[in-house]
Amino acid sequence: MIGRRLTVVQTLPALEAGGVERGTVEVAGALVERGHRAVVVSAGGRMTAELDALGAEHVTLPVHAKSPMTLRAVRPLRTLLRDLDADILHARSRVPAWVSYLAWRGMPRGARPHFVTSVHGLYSVNRWSAIMTRGEVVEAVSCAARDYILANYPRVPESRIRVIHRGVDPADFPHGFTPSGEWLERWRREFPAIEGRRLITMIGRITRLKGHAEFVGLVARLRDAGTPIHGVIVGGEDPRRAGYARELRELIRSKQLEHHITFTGHRDDAREIAAISDVVLSLSTTPESFGRSVLEALRLGTPVLGWDHGGVGEVLAAVHPDGAILPGDTAELARRAVDLLAQPKTLVPPTAHFTKREMLDRTIALYEELAAEVPAPT
Repeated sequence: MIGRRLTVVQTLPALEAGGVERGTVEVAGALVERGHRAVVVSAGGRMTAELDALGAEHVTLPVHAKSPMTLRAVRPLRTLLRDLDADILHARSRVPAWVSYLAWRGMPRGARPHFVTSVHGLYSVNRWSAIMTRGEVVEAVSCAARDYILANYPRVPESRIRVIHRGVDPADFPHGFTPSGEWLERWRREFPAIEGRRLITMIGRITRLKGHAEFVGLVARLRDAGTPIHGVIVGGEDPRRAGYARELRELIRSKQLEHHITFTGHRDDAREIAAISDVVLSLSTTPESFGRSVLEALRLGTPVLGWDHGGVGEVLAAVHPDGAILPGDTAELARRAVDLLAQPKTLVPPTAHFTKREMLDRTIALYEELAAEVPAPT
């Protein structure tokens, strides 16, 4: 335990929505709570107001775009680190990590903060992604992420990798949670087609890798089997992937599922939606590093069916093994969904795994441990 106030700077592309963003804000809040100074550098977004409310600071810099122009942020970031006399620089995404690394490397060794990188995703393997392994400590958000690093970047010694699982606060996602009557009434008014049906739900941004096509196929099979279900897709559409969103809607039309699937768009009430769902699905076509939405649903007690790979498989193995399915086995997915929907919703038992408190304690312990050491060379 270090006895002085630390200044920790976290960098990420933006603060709109997502698991990385949520974790960044949570760490910033925990730092302030423990008397440290928390600064987040990003291009901004809706979650900056939350940072302010927690007593953390936000500095707007264009560290988000995969463009040579982004390198203009290197010098301002270096100046910021020097002015803040930062103890820790923690990069959480590839573009900000390159900006952070270049800013950090250009500082005198004795004046540098300690440099931490987090592998939040199982990225494509190349020199661009390798920046996420350049930290003095490389945080892996799951054992799956650690194994990805060791398999693809053999020059990174295992001793430099620290596994700190993502976590969820049981107080935010209480087991057996039921939304308020007011919320339920608003939900019914907004989505009247859902009333009286069993809900199967996908939560996450609308991108091709999330496996929406398999979800649509499952809804079609359940409809054809006579199950009174309705599919709910929760997540915003990325303007850069508008073509995929159109393709997905066309697939739904081709299967005549327009009245069986609802797009909610981005929501701030995903907890309530997961709580009223009978099943939550996680069908990413490639392994994910963790799968926060899976853990959130399981914390509430809602059953999850998901492909047994990556971090999602890791969470399911620890919390709900019956929900793990061999990736791509759509017949088994349908069978298990039918079994779940053939009976009243049964809550998944409470779990003590993957808590927010443990994640925050271990993260701040890492910062304090590093701050007590001499900075490593380039």
